[in-house]
Amino acid sequence: MSRLSWNEIRVRAHKFALDWKDAKYERGETQSFYNDFFEIFGVPRRKVANFEQPVKKLGDKQGFIDLFWAGKLIVEQKSAGRSLA
Repeated sequence: MSRLSWNEIRVRAHKFALDWKDAKYERGETQSFYNDFFEIFGVPRRKVANFEQPVKKLGDKQGFIDLFWAGKLIVEQKSAGRSLA
């Protein structure tokens, strides 16, 4: 994996923003969104992060984190207009 210049990252980020500006449906788009997001930086998402990582919630319930990169990032994404509670 070669290192990208800041200019290349800016170009990729701008394209990403244009491609995703109208996205609103979380369940159907999360994985594509984050695969494209990681590509901004030239990072293959499959090498660093997992989707739907199982977690234990309070009260011994099972839950899932939308995207998990151990020691770096936790993502819980919702559709536009949906409560985060």
